[in-house]
Amino acid sequence: MGIFSRIIDKRIAAYQKELIETHYEEVENMYRQMRGWRHDYRNHIQAMKAYAASGDLEAIKSYLDALDTELSTIDTVIKTGNAMADAILNSKISLAKSKNIKVKADAYIPFALKISELDLCVILGNLFDNAIEASLKLPEEKRLIRVYMDMKNTQLYISFTNFTATGKLKKIGGHFSSTKGEGHGFGLVRIDNIVKRLGGYINRNSEEGAFTTEILLPQACDSSPEKSISSPK
Repeated sequence: MGIFSRIIDKRIAAYQKELIETHYEEVENMYRQMRGWRHDYRNHIQAMKAYAASGDLEAIKSYLDALDTELSTIDTVIKTGNAMADAILNSKISLAKSKNIKVKADAYIPFALKISELDLCVILGNLFDNAIEASLKLPEEKRLIRVYMDMKNTQLYISFTNFTATGKLKKIGGHFSSTKGEGHGFGLVRIDNIVKRLGGYINRNSEEGAFTTEILLPQACDSSPEKSISSPK
């Protein structure tokens, strides 16, 4: 049993390492786009000045429309007040949109969290990855992921809901099984282990056409809030 546990721990650690690297790669790609746009900012200004000097208002309007479209693809859409949550959520929302999956997110974190950035990354990353994977099985017009995060007294509440194409999922041994094949269930195990270690609560509910995961995590009673902005989408 000890050898088996060590093997499982190694596989989970390897999966976790891959997950973290993927998240940071996604975040870096997003900020790389932002840096590129800022680098071109002066050139954009010079171009519009040239149009203004010639009195070509239509050209200015068209140019601004093009810039607005480009900026909307790299704009930070969620500002929770927590840097790691912002990085993960925004990178995953960008990924979902690239796959034609609509995301409605409302996230607000007014306090410094007790949960480590590593644990937060694993939880949010896995929840989003599972929701994206399930959404890809649906027609584009039916793809939707709902994300909600807020403080409920001294607990962080996290909720993810996505529509599914498989109907109501079955439980095996009291748990919903992963539909992504061998090895992918480690993400679910990792979430469960983190929630248990932090003394939290997790509930997964499968109804016809929808799957919801709810998590409650106790937080430190620190009354000093971080700067935070609620961003419903």
